[in-house]
Amino acid sequence: MIVLKIRKGDEVQVIAGKDRGKRGTVQEVEPQKRRAVVAGVNISKRHQKPNPQRNLKGGIIEEPRPLDMSKLMLVCPKCGKATRVGHETDDSGVKHRVCRSCGEEIRTQGEGS
Repeated sequence: MIVLKIRKGDEVQVIAGKDRGKRGTVQEVEPQKRRAVVAGVNISKRHQKPNPQRNLKGGIIEEPRPLDMSKLMLVCPKCGKATRVGHETDDSGVKHRVCRSCGEEIRTQGEGS
């Protein structure tokens, strides 16, 4: 099992490439390929022919494409900075992600309190 520091629902900042500096929310993660789809970042245009049988309209469709994890940096919800991620274990033996800048625990929206 591959353990990644970025999960679905995290806010990330792009640190390399044509979209450097942009921030967005992770929509999808592909752990085996070490790639993630971020909303509003790495948008590509695809030309689509109309298909009445499938009820598809024709035209130019914009969609976000996957980015390599090495180009993304997690944004701490507490301090608002792009930061590296550390791991700490609490008394019960559960591992948590921790912001290296401020030391706060990083939680995704879907995680329990």
